[in-house]
Amino acid sequence: MRTNRLAGRAPWSAALYMRLSKDDEGTGESTSITNQRKMLRAYAEEHQYPVYDEYIDDGISGTTFERPDFKRMIQDIEDKKINLVITKDLSRLGRDYILTGKYTEIYFPSKKVRYIAINDGYDSDSPHTDIAPFKNVINELYARDTSRKIRSAFETRMKEGSFVGSKAPYGYKRDPQDKHHLIVDDGAAEIVKEIFSAAAGGMLPKEIARSLNLRNVQPPAVYRCSQNPQMNIEDFSKRKEWTSATITKIVRNIVYLGHMAQGKTTKLSFKSSITLENPKSDWFIVENTHQPLVTRETFDMAARRSKQRSCVPKGRFQNIFSGIAKCADCGRNMSTVGTRKKGARANLACGGYKLYGSGECSNHFIDYDLLYNLVLDCLKERIQLSQKEQEAILREAEQKAPKKKPREQAQEIKDLTARNRQLDKMIEQLYEDHARDLIKTERMEKMVRKYELESSEIQERLKRLEAKTDTKPKQDMHRQMQKLLKEYIDIAELTPEILYRFIDRIDIGQGHYEKTEQGNVKRQSVTIYFRFQGTPVVKEYAI
Repeated sequence: MRTNRLAGRAPWSAALYMRLSKDDEGTGESTSITNQRKMLRAYAEEHQYPVYDEYIDDGISGTTFERPDFKRMIQDIEDKKINLVITKDLSRLGRDYILTGKYTEIYFPSKKVRYIAINDGYDSDSPHTDIAPFKNVINELYARDTSRKIRSAFETRMKEGSFVGSKAPYGYKRDPQDKHHLIVDDGAAEIVKEIFSAAAGGMLPKEIARSLNLRNVQPPAVYRCSQNPQMNIEDFSKRKEWTSATITKIVRNIVYLGHMAQGKTTKLSFKSSITLENPKSDWFIVENTHQPLVTRETFDMAARRSKQRSCVPKGRFQNIFSGIAKCADCGRNMSTVGTRKKGARANLACGGYKLYGSGECSNHFIDYDLLYNLVLDCLKERIQLSQKEQEAILREAEQKAPKKKPREQAQEIKDLTARNRQLDKMIEQLYEDHARDLIKTERMEKMVRKYELESSEIQERLKRLEAKTDTKPKQDMHRQMQKLLKEYIDIAELTPEILYRFIDRIDIGQGHYEKTEQGNVKRQSVTIYFRFQGTPVVKEYAI
């Protein structure tokens, strides 16, 4: 008979939690959710666990914990309405292994909540739960692979010149006949032309912004929300006015020349909402994809005459704390600024103070290299994994590694080869149709580029398949897991990916100077919020 390891707990009150990946999202409640409900209800009835409520997040990815019903369940736990959570398996709870582990290893025990994952045989009241963290790692690998495939599909569309953004640029709107094509939005387009004309005439961005605000012209975010009543302006703009930064962004955007420039940013991780800017050499630029709003001459003149003063760090410096380091007082991101310290790369300063001065916040700043070393040392202190735990993770990965049978591999090669031959015939037919004036040159060239790109990807896939041996997939997974583990237990340097995996945010406090016998000493506190640790770590230093 099982004993209750968490003493002093009330009789069971169960939450049945169900989740379906957004990749399987459909209209209405899915069959998968229905199956989960049947399984959880039968399990609760069999073990005589009274059910308090059901919590369903249908069509939401497991890589995020910002799920409506999951948050409702957590609130009911806080209100002491629930002391038992049941899911089909660990992946239903989440696919981010760090945050999933935080709930199973820290949060649930601290609230005296028992957790059961039926198919994985996990029960927090059982002494045999050590393998759960490793299963969470495997679940995350699955989500990582799905994200990689989605990103590849987006890159293919961007190479074609198809618009893949969530919102059309100001001055354009989506073509009702083709959502990946832009057409002119007449009302906003006139404002764009006016901005370019003023900038080309020598008017500074701040003057253009002031003129538009005095005339009560709606800025891009406000205009977009006015065209889409379901959108809440508070989610998109706090100032609700034109700024010099908005004007500068418009006059430097080649979309107004009729060209498509995409891939300007990259998400830090498939689990992260933080984006990083890509160098221009990595952008996907396709010319003449839609109607231009300005001429090249006007565009070049506006760009030259509207340059803003900016402090650009020298060399290839990249602020890896972007989106993570925050001002402890106002909560804004810490922004890169110059430094007079010899040998130092940069300082990080409060973004609110940098943009709006002392009326917004105080002059928080910290030496970039000092923060880097402080965070790196703090991570090394807390990330440890024994050899036994490493071996257990690798064994679990090898057992779940996908094994493609030789017959399946041969069929895939056959299908890809057939598709490649089909593409050759389609390209040949396009040239024949063009020669007979059945298709316009621009349309033919676009289709040929599309088919040739697909053909190149197929050829690369065929090379990889033909080079594989029966043991290659297992070896690849083994090496992949070894590399992943090494990143976690042997951190030699910080990267944006590592920071996001382990750290939620870093609050930079206001430093102050004290007089000592050795002279003025600066004292400052840094608070690090780890994803896998409930209590933040406060580091104080003096220089």
